[in-house]
Amino acid sequence: MVFIKLTVSRSKNSASLYVTKSTYIDGKHSSVIVEKLGTELRLRDKLDGRDPYEWAQEYIDDLNRKEKDEKAENPDILIKYSPAKQIAKNVQRSYSGGYLFLQRIYHSIGLDKICKKIADRHKFSYDLNAVLSRLVYSRIIYPSSKLTTYRLSKRFIEQPNFKLQHIYRSLGVIAEEMDYIQAELYKRSMINMANRNTGVLYYDCTNYFFEVEQEDGLKQYSANGKDHKPNPIVQMGLFLDGDGIPLAFSITDGNRNEQITLKPLEEQILADFGLSKFVVCTDAGLSSLANRKFNNIGERSFITTQSVKKLKDYLKGWALFTEGWRLPGSAKTYDISGLYRDTEETGYLDQEEYLDKVFYKERWINDDDLNQRLVVTFSLMYRNYQRKVRSGQIARAEKLIRTRPSKLKKSHPNDYKRFILKKNVTTDGEEAEKTLLSIDQDQIAKEEIYDGYYAVCTNLEDDVEDIIRINRRRWEIEESFRILKHEFKARPVFLQRDDRIEAHFMTCFIALVIFRYLEKLLGEKHTCEAIVDTLRDMDFLEAKGEGYIPTYTRTDLTDDLHDAFGFRTDYQIVTNKQMKAICKAAKQK
Repeated sequence: MVFIKLTVSRSKNSASLYVTKSTYIDGKHSSVIVEKLGTELRLRDKLDGRDPYEWAQEYIDDLNRKEKDEKAENPDILIKYSPAKQIAKNVQRSYSGGYLFLQRIYHSIGLDKICKKIADRHKFSYDLNAVLSRLVYSRIIYPSSKLTTYRLSKRFIEQPNFKLQHIYRSLGVIAEEMDYIQAELYKRSMINMANRNTGVLYYDCTNYFFEVEQEDGLKQYSANGKDHKPNPIVQMGLFLDGDGIPLAFSITDGNRNEQITLKPLEEQILADFGLSKFVVCTDAGLSSLANRKFNNIGERSFITTQSVKKLKDYLKGWALFTEGWRLPGSAKTYDISGLYRDTEETGYLDQEEYLDKVFYKERWINDDDLNQRLVVTFSLMYRNYQRKVRSGQIARAEKLIRTRPSKLKKSHPNDYKRFILKKNVTTDGEEAEKTLLSIDQDQIAKEEIYDGYYAVCTNLEDDVEDIIRINRRRWEIEESFRILKHEFKARPVFLQRDDRIEAHFMTCFIALVIFRYLEKLLGEKHTCEAIVDTLRDMDFLEAKGEGYIPTYTRTDLTDDLHDAFGFRTDYQIVTNKQMKAICKAAKQK
């Protein structure tokens, strides 16, 4: 039993009025304050002299009436289950509802309208919107093959109205319409979600491998594959906007130089998206001179990371010279060698006040007729981080020497095995077949020279703080690739035909767009893993003729989902009428 009453809290000089909800469940009483009406004095002023207690009681009576009416409209449901009666054979009883939150974003960014436009052009009979939406929802909640996706989509509360062959037929259409989908997705998201932050665009490229051995079409072997796997690969180039929302992508041959992937995709953005003024931010691997010159035209600009060790000797000497460093917002110059000293007795003695500071120096340089600004930074915290990572790698190298020296194989440049020095000697010191392994101290010393230093090149004349801030957000594109590969299981790819491969990545891209919007609607308070797990676990048991009983655990994250999207699925039972309204609400913009 539940009833609402007026509670008065009195002190020496005032009285405060509250609305209290009391419940009696199994003979146990509990009460909670649900609203503070105000003090007696303030209420008298607010009510123009009317008795506050009389007004408050009328307010309470009205609340009780509404509670009674709501209970009459939605009475408690009693469901009988028998321990002696078997459940019906081949009848689905459990359904997934986590996709409803994704569905709201899917419709908000106009993907249903995009599918309708495509269907009007191609004149096929199946429902492309139903197919694409299930491919996208499943990529986030149940990432799997197309066959398994079709089977798992039957777990959703709203059942699929298409057959398996329609999924494979749709892949060719999705691939053919890739450019149109991306351009329309950008335009509609600008209207229905929020203005896209296109002042800064982040670009990077990554590889996806296939579980096949034969290369053809897009699938090609590459000696420079980032995953170091003996499988054919394709490359994905991805642009994010300044808020970390995916903007555009492309799929290219696995053996193509990644530096030449940026220009074609950027030209597509210029042509299809109507953008002309932006800053392109890339890592050092994509910072070719040609790419920098391409973004030194018109109102386009660039910020790209620059390896200090790969600078020309005179620039490297300038960058590593300890004098002439500054802090943002200050005209004072520093000699960074005074920030710490290295002694055998005490190790590194850092000046604590500078641990979280970022020092910088800058100059303009001309390289092959391109004027660009070289900004070098130094951070004690970054230096300490690099040395901590290296210490761990050295420890692994020492362990390998002690326990498994026979396992030493050729390593790539960033592998911990680079610190292992091999020497073939005899007991007399002459060269022989016997191999001695030791830690390469010279290699350690060479790397330590650059600890704490970081550089970028740009054609911008903005404040150094702004340039550093923009470049720091490059981590979001790395995180996007991690989500695609690990959470959405975009690899390994099992498809053979090029058009189906492109369609696969088109659905992955859309899934990433929707997921990034979901994170922002949740206030970026929750991890990717927690969100995906929660959506996957939001199951319901169908009570035939009555509704759906949530079987998931209510948490802060589920509360945040319901608050952000304006509907709730966490009642003890969601009636059929309520669920129908929720499904309808999830398709509104």
